[in-house]
Amino acid sequence: MRYMMNYDLTETIRVTNQWLGATAEAMGSYPATGLFPNPMFQVIRAWGDVTQRSFSRMVIKPDWDIQSVLNYDGRDNVVSVEPVLKKPFGDLVQFKVQGRPARTRRILLVAPMSGHYATLLRSTVQSLLADADVWVTDWHNARDIPVSEGKFDVDDYTLYLADFIRHLGPDTHVIAVCQPVPLALAATAYLAAEDPKAQPKTLTLIGGPVDPDANPSDVTDFGRRVTMGQLEKSVIQRVGFKYAGAGRMVYPGLLQLTSFISMNAEKHLSAFTNQIIAEAKGEARDNDRHNKFYDEYLAVMDMTAEFYLSTVERIFKQRDIALNRFTVNGTPVDIGAITNVAVFVVEGEEDDISAPGQCLAALPLLTGLPDAKKSSHLEPGAGHYGIFAGRSWRNNIRPLVLNFIDENSGIDGPRRTVNAPAVEKADMKETPLSGARHATPV
Repeated sequence: MRYMMNYDLTETIRVTNQWLGATAEAMGSYPATGLFPNPMFQVIRAWGDVTQRSFSRMVIKPDWDIQSVLNYDGRDNVVSVEPVLKKPFGDLVQFKVQGRPARTRRILLVAPMSGHYATLLRSTVQSLLADADVWVTDWHNARDIPVSEGKFDVDDYTLYLADFIRHLGPDTHVIAVCQPVPLALAATAYLAAEDPKAQPKTLTLIGGPVDPDANPSDVTDFGRRVTMGQLEKSVIQRVGFKYAGAGRMVYPGLLQLTSFISMNAEKHLSAFTNQIIAEAKGEARDNDRHNKFYDEYLAVMDMTAEFYLSTVERIFKQRDIALNRFTVNGTPVDIGAITNVAVFVVEGEEDDISAPGQCLAALPLLTGLPDAKKSSHLEPGAGHYGIFAGRSWRNNIRPLVLNFIDENSGIDGPRRTVNAPAVEKADMKETPLSGARHATPV
C-alpha cells in the first residue's frame, strides 16, 4: 500500500498543478481585467495557460499526426495507422499509405521503451514513409495493463520482437533505436537458432548500449552506482486505483520525467520562462516550436517494474549481451548464431546517452557473420536524438541506411529515393532541451 500511496500522491500533485494553471488562466482572462492597465493579469493568464497545458500533457498519449506522404508522382497519399498484431504490452502497427503500391523496402522500426511513447519516432517514421512500408512497435503504458496480464521483462520484450519479426516475414529490415538495440540483436540471434527462416534481411542498430562499459557515460554509469535493492526501494511504485493496471508494480513515467527535467533544470526553466513571456505578449502559438517539443517530451508512460529492473541488472550491471551470455526464459542466446543477417551500426560522435563504442560493440559479437555483412558509421558532431530524428538523420544517416538496405536486399536493379519530407528542421539537440539526457539507463 505504501507504494500505491506514493503513486497516487505524485498523480495528486500533477492534477493540482493542472487545476492551478487552469484557474490562473481563467482568472487572468476575465474581461474585467481590461479595466486595469496592469500587465500582471496577462502574465497570470500566460502562466496559467503554459502550466495547465504542461501538466495535462503528462498523462496523454500523443497522436502520430502523420496525415499524408508525398509520392514519387508528386501526389499526397493519405496515411492511416493500423494495428496488425495486438499484444497486451505492445502492438505492431503499420503506417498504411492509401492508394500506393507496396514498397519493396519493408522496415520494422523498433521504438524505445524508456519513459516516452513510440511517437518519439514520429519524424523518423515520416522520413522513411516516402521510400518504404513502415511498421513500428507501439508499446503500451504499463499503468493501463491489468495485473492479470502477468509480467513483462526483458525476456518477454525479446520474444515480442521475435514475434513481430516473424509476423512480417524474412524480407523485413529491422531498425532499432536506443534502448532496444541490444534486445533487437538478441531477438535476431534467438530467431537464428529457433526459426532461421524468420530472420530479418538486415538489422540496423542506432545508438544503443550493447556494451555500456565500452565507453561509459553518466547515464550508463548509473547502473553501477546503486544496488538493485536501492533501486527497487527508491523508484518502484504500485499503480493507484485510478487506472486499469491498479496494483501493478511500475517505474512511473512521472518519476522518470522528474529525473529528466532535473538533469537540465536551467534549460527547462529558461524555455518555460520564455514561453510565458511570449504567451503574455500574444506571440505564442498553439503549435509553435516550444509546444511541439514539450507536448511530446512531457508525455510519459510507466514501465513495468520487472522490465526496468531486469534491464538495469542484465544489460548494464551483468552485461549479459556484451559478454554473450544472454538467455531468454532460460534458453541461451548466442549472438554468433547470426550468419546471414547484414548488420549496420550507427553512432553519434557527441552522443552522451549511448556514447560511441557502446553500440559498435555489437560487431565483434557477430562471430558467425562475414565481415562483408558488417558495416558501421560514426556521425560527426551528432548527439543522441540527432542520429535518428534530427538533421544528421535526415541529411546523412537516412540515405546511408536506405542504401545499406538496398545493397543487402537481394533484389537487383536501382531503387528510386526521394528526399525526406520536410519535418522539424532543428533536431532535438537544438531545441530548448539542448544537451538533454536520459536520467536512467533505460
